[in-house]
Amino acid sequence: MKLPRAKSLILDLLGTVPPGSAMPIAMLVEVADLFGTGSNALRVAVARLVAAGRIVSDERGLYQLGESAMPVGRRVRSWRDLSRRTRAWRGGWLGVVPVAADRRGSRRRAKALRLLGFARLEPSVWLRPDNLAERVAEVRTELAALGLPPADLVAGLHHLDPATDRRARGLWDAAALRRSYRCSLADLETGAKRLAGLPAEKAMVESFLLGGRVIRELVLDPLLPDEICPGDERRALVERLRDYDRQGRLVWAASMERWGLPSHRAPVDARADDAPSRVATG
Repeated sequence: MKLPRAKSLILDLLGTVPPGSAMPIAMLVEVADLFGTGSNALRVAVARLVAAGRIVSDERGLYQLGESAMPVGRRVRSWRDLSRRTRAWRGGWLGVVPVAADRRGSRRRAKALRLLGFARLEPSVWLRPDNLAERVAEVRTELAALGLPPADLVAGLHHLDPATDRRARGLWDAAALRRSYRCSLADLETGAKRLAGLPAEKAMVESFLLGGRVIRELVLDPLLPDEICPGDERRALVERLRDYDRQGRLVWAASMERWGLPSHRAPVDARADDAPSRVATG
């Protein structure tokens, strides 16, 4: 499995810190060494993240996520509650029409839309089924928090013509999604058996990488309605990941507690910022 970059490692580690707590730089350096990241590279990445406002520190050299990193962090942590993020689909759609044309705005838009499962129908129209628990106004607010340019239009679309509706339903590769669920489920089952026999440090790295890869898959999942992609395999994957996550927390507990941090969350390599979308065919 691919090792995380220093920036991703820092963000994922700090994502485990609950409100009111922070992580010392010495722990960041120690953990980075497990993943082959030297202290110099780690400190450079920390400085850049602080300059970008994505992490903040106090006078004691303790670090936590900054305000700009919070929306993605909340999205990453939401994998445990996927069943509560959707509702029955009545055939409608959510649409986004881009207005901002600058390159930076385009990058922010692509990231935000990827995280909420939108796919491109036309060069100027992105769609997803209107089956999210949030209504249009709430989706608009979340997209804005994730980086959608404020001028972009977000609206409900309820009466697509039959040909366009068929084309919209085909924007996602449902067969590939289901294969990915099954493969990840098998990987977790194999990984759970391996984890118990590994030395502590190797178990920390493996749980971080495997658990994080599957979490990344779920964070980027478009949460399609069963009418487009049956969700039983995704739901089974979430349940299996819950078990693996508990194993991971136990593996990381000693290290977290040694630095005075609660161990109710295990660090994961989610890297939702960097992961490409592999579910839309359009």
